[in-house]
Amino acid sequence: MPTLRILPAAVLALTLLSACGEVAKLPVEAGMGPDPQLPPPNTTLIPTVNTAQAVGWQDGAQPTPAAGLAVTAYASGLDHPRWLYVLPNGDVLVAETNAPPKPEDAPGGIKAWATGLVMKRAGAKTVSANRITLLRDADHDGVAETRTVLLQDLNSPFGMALVGNHLYVANADAVVRFPFTPGQTHITAPAEKVTDLPAGLNHHWTKNLIASPDGSRLYVSVGSNSNVGENGMDIEEGRAAIWELDVASGQKRLFATGLRNPVGMAWGPDGKTLWTAVNERDELGSDLVPDYMTSVRDGGFYGWPYSYFGQHVDTRVTPPRPDLVAQAIVPDYALGPHTASLGLAWSGGAKLPAPFVNGMFVGQHGSWNRDPRSGYKVIFVPFDQNQPAGPALDVLTGFLNDAGQAQGRPVGVAIDAQGSLLVADDVGNVIWRVGSKP
Repeated sequence: MPTLRILPAAVLALTLLSACGEVAKLPVEAGMGPDPQLPPPNTTLIPTVNTAQAVGWQDGAQPTPAAGLAVTAYASGLDHPRWLYVLPNGDVLVAETNAPPKPEDAPGGIKAWATGLVMKRAGAKTVSANRITLLRDADHDGVAETRTVLLQDLNSPFGMALVGNHLYVANADAVVRFPFTPGQTHITAPAEKVTDLPAGLNHHWTKNLIASPDGSRLYVSVGSNSNVGENGMDIEEGRAAIWELDVASGQKRLFATGLRNPVGMAWGPDGKTLWTAVNERDELGSDLVPDYMTSVRDGGFYGWPYSYFGQHVDTRVTPPRPDLVAQAIVPDYALGPHTASLGLAWSGGAKLPAPFVNGMFVGQHGSWNRDPRSGYKVIFVPFDQNQPAGPALDVLTGFLNDAGQAQGRPVGVAIDAQGSLLVADDVGNVIWRVGSKP
């Protein structure tokens, strides 16, 4: 989820007001595409807080699919489902998870109290179930009739990947693995730690992972410990980065850095280029900074915290690093300011109608730091060859009701064995299934 940093002097005002006067001057679409509009920063004493109250789906309501598509509930009654992984036999794994306890969660502080109120309003304050649930649709009717707890008592699990005879799981503090064969519905073996991950404060707690096409490496995403390094860069060691982990040896190295909060990862159409969806920084106004999707270069630096979208310097960061700014890579495709773009899935294997044939699906969890709100939907970015081509298209909308309340919030996206799109909704506690309209 995007950074939530509340200034102590303004805590009470932030909890009483849904927004503080600063509003967007541009439509969300202006901050999308390969060349987004980047107006001057609009910093305010009190950052904009415009959180959508989480209410869930009432009276059979559900999100609205694009023309030519249909949506049904694949599974419901889950506990904060965040991430999805489809096994080779068609079983679907869902991480029911939330943030681990943090030092600032200790009782007694006004900042913790106010932050807790805002997070609760957004539906993000539930205690983590710390489990991975297996869903099975054996009769292929689009509804999972079997639900079993595959793993439990984990530590805020998120990313999952099957490599050989092991299921790898990214906890908030480590990558662990378990012996596993598709078809199993429960794992009793203890976890084997593969490698530690930066933890502690865990300002951004989600740790995702994806296996290389040949299964020899894992790529592990780790978000930053702050908005823009305001707590010092010493606690950012190894963070705001994607790590490459050698499966055989357990050795790891930094693959790419300067990525504030990379979450979703997917292999592009060429099968060898890694792509990621990244949450950018807050508190520069409703029009800045666009989240983005980008191909990831080995050894590449993407600007955080010193600059954004290439060489646009963030003057809040001290000391400045012009040497690193000069190296900052411009992302491939902006996804709109504050959309909290988390989920990412390539369309390969999907059996959806045109125009949802060749491109990336993106789950946009939704803004807290923009007026009016942005995100709260699933979009599709069309590709031509190996690059994004053309404006993004809505796939699933209606997560906000007419009162501006969050009926749901999309997170992870994945393509199931029948070629439909699965969407994890951590406020509605549903896995939605999007297919072709009959």
